[in-house]
Amino acid sequence: MVSRRMVGSAAGLALAMAAGAATPASAQAANESTFDRIRRTKKLRTAAVPGGAPYYHKDLASGQWRGFYVDMAKMLAEELEVELELNETTWGNAVLDLQSNKIDIFFGLNPTPKRALVVDFSVPCFSNAFSFITKRGFQAKTWEEMNRPEVKISVDLGSSQDQIVTRLCPKAQISRFKTADEATMAVQSGRVDAQCIVLILALTAKKKNPALGEVMVPTPIFGTTSNAGFRREQDKTWRDFVNVWIEFNKGLGAVRHAIVSNMELVGISENDFPPGVTL
Repeated sequence: MVSRRMVGSAAGLALAMAAGAATPASAQAANESTFDRIRRTKKLRTAAVPGGAPYYHKDLASGQWRGFYVDMAKMLAEELEVELELNETTWGNAVLDLQSNKIDIFFGLNPTPKRALVVDFSVPCFSNAFSFITKRGFQAKTWEEMNRPEVKISVDLGSSQDQIVTRLCPKAQISRFKTADEATMAVQSGRVDAQCIVLILALTAKKKNPALGEVMVPTPIFGTTSNAGFRREQDKTWRDFVNVWIEFNKGLGAVRHAIVSNMELVGISENDFPPGVTL
């Protein structure tokens, strides 16, 4: 005869054994590196920003993504022989997505000291000069000319261009907006004289809105780099692999081809770049 006490003891033992068996597996999953997870699941998780052409562009009719960072993510997934999983994000949320382990990599981050406190960066994919979109009639050629009390400059808050105008144009009147598009609208409406923004995006904005003034790259030329970002983890295998992959494909010209071919999405060619400025 089986007593209730025996049944209860057996059930308790079974639960304890199950819990004991699950603990090592859970611990292993929690400690699994990004590189090992990608190899195990055969999936590479990244994200794209709607309206971020030529970096990212989503066709509303087909739902298909294009852009040079989309192409690079596809190339990386092909190299790893894994499936690419592409989600939507924003420029502001990309770092949070990396930190929360929603994505494995994000292409298109400017490395800043504040970001470097919370995520890791790859080697540069390309360099991007700081420039200004001016309102019609505004004239300047140097950073010194921009650093005057009567000059009004717009930037998107917390960006690398916010940091450079704060450092190089402390005498100017700086208006900070939530997005780069809002900073551009301030130029268009005449509320500011110029918007500081990286060159590729400046050329893109000018192509979309010919009513804006000129795209001006002040001298001396300063720039930032566009890099991939990673979740901060002790195992650096994933970051090191991507670094080697980027350098290898830069040497082959594959990265440059992805950039130049996708600039056509916004009607930009290399001929649109100011003299002396290259990728």
